[in-house]
Amino acid sequence: MNPVLEASIAARKRESSHGDKNMVRFGVIGYGYWGPNVVRNLDQLDGSEVVAICDKSPAARKRIQKAYPRVRIAAECTELISSPDIDAIAVVTPVWTHYELAKAALENGKHVFIEKPITSNTAQAEELINLAEQKNLKIMVDHTFLFTGAVRKISQLLDEGALGKLYYYDSTRVNLGLFQHDVNVIWDLAPHDLSIIDHLIEETPEAVVATGQTHLNGHEDIAFLTVYFPNKIIAHINVNWLSPVKVRTTLIGGEKKMLVWNDMEPDEKIKIYDKGVDITSRQGLYNLLVNYRSGDMWSPQLEQVEALKQELTYFVDCISNNQNPTNDGAAGLRVVKMLEAATESLKKRGALVYL
Repeated sequence: MNPVLEASIAARKRESSHGDKNMVRFGVIGYGYWGPNVVRNLDQLDGSEVVAICDKSPAARKRIQKAYPRVRIAAECTELISSPDIDAIAVVTPVWTHYELAKAALENGKHVFIEKPITSNTAQAEELINLAEQKNLKIMVDHTFLFTGAVRKISQLLDEGALGKLYYYDSTRVNLGLFQHDVNVIWDLAPHDLSIIDHLIEETPEAVVATGQTHLNGHEDIAFLTVYFPNKIIAHINVNWLSPVKVRTTLIGGEKKMLVWNDMEPDEKIKIYDKGVDITSRQGLYNLLVNYRSGDMWSPQLEQVEALKQELTYFVDCISNNQNPTNDGAAGLRVVKMLEAATESLKKRGALVYL
């Protein structure tokens, strides 16, 4: 290991005011778009300490130096991965780098926090999961939306049966850019909704259909995904880099009530409508009696928390208490399976792909 980095780590350990054996010491790889948020939250948590940050970009390293002058900066990730004084590695890099970095971290006895999606394919995800199990290490996939006040409330409502039997999940996640150079819009934006669906819907998905089109940089920049579940539950996701406006709206329909989640709303992000359809049947299809129900609308109060802070706090707790997180490697694998199926369907112009 770099002698300067080693000395810096030793100094930070001596300066740690708590001397707490339960303190989880992190190395963060990647300081681009999302990395600064991960570092900021880890730096502020009582149970964690950011020991070192790595980024290949000289400009990024300058930003790190300015923001965290006492944290050691490295240009090569091997210095963090091989350090005996680092307990966990946060991988905040492009998806095509995830497998190699996470595998090296696990082989060196580090817990891993990894940006979504977990890997580029299912085989890689399965290998990481098996490796973590062999070494009794934790993997957490950064499915940040699961820790928002909105998704927590929706999960609570579904658990309580407030919406009744679930009919559909319909999401629009569109904006102008940010165009990615290594993945298409499905792999960039759809993991958010796929991880939410995986968390909220207890049924196992059966099949995926995806259509889309490429306009600018060789990757699909607009796409539509449909996920089929048992019991007639259907999920639809619209992702788009070419929208003139940013839209983050989800409709969830149930037998008893329906819900609108507008993540762009500053206050009333969730609105629950006591609206629906009741059908009573006489003999014969054309004798169905349809009654439309229209009741009150109400907006529940949500937790005002930073989701990433909640997520990282949970990860530190899981490491300290030897518990498996809900958004573990297996959850990440389930999302990648749906992404792979969507990719296959996309190549076949919307063919049904079974999971």
